[in-house]
Amino acid sequence: MPELTTSPLAGRRILLGVSGSIAAYKSAMLTRLLVKAGAEVQVVLTEAAAAFVTPLTLGTLSKKPVLTGFLRDAAAGEWHNHVELGLWADALLIAPASANTIGQLANGLCPNLLCAVYLSARCPVFLAPAMDVDMFAHPAVMQNLARLRSFGNHVFDSPSGELASGLSGPGRMLEPGDIVAELTLRLMKNEE
Repeated sequence: MPELTTSPLAGRRILLGVSGSIAAYKSAMLTRLLVKAGAEVQVVLTEAAAAFVTPLTLGTLSKKPVLTGFLRDAAAGEWHNHVELGLWADALLIAPASANTIGQLANGLCPNLLCAVYLSARCPVFLAPAMDVDMFAHPAVMQNLARLRSFGNHVFDSPSGELASGLSGPGRMLEPGDIVAELTLRLMKNEE
């Protein structure tokens, strides 16, 4: 009988940030794969991302309420503590990472909970860019990605292929299975 092995992601606390991109639909499969690998997944969804994938879908798959804003209950003064979230996580994975979110992160802007969590995170940060080919190739986006790498963030490659616009080229979000494999390898490498 084959020996059962535990996934290297088992027991890991993963913050999954989902930003506004058509690739946000892939975050459902990504959440499912992370949970299947034994990770505890807390999803932080930007307002723009909620136009592409619902909190209900991601909450059902992660088995945790999805966080979409700073306030939990404004009348009671309850809020989602971005500092606690940043300290809780073993890894922050932003997939998809839109051009807008990449720009905000690279410049220390904090317009939403996801960016506040990023600025508070002490764990490794991984980004999976997703945007159209011309956006991806724009010097501002390239500069922002280089800046994020210089901060020590891990930016996954963006493969070429057909995009939602009908154009073809780089800018696609790495497929969920490939993201999980890369995340696993890089987290294991960080421990060596």
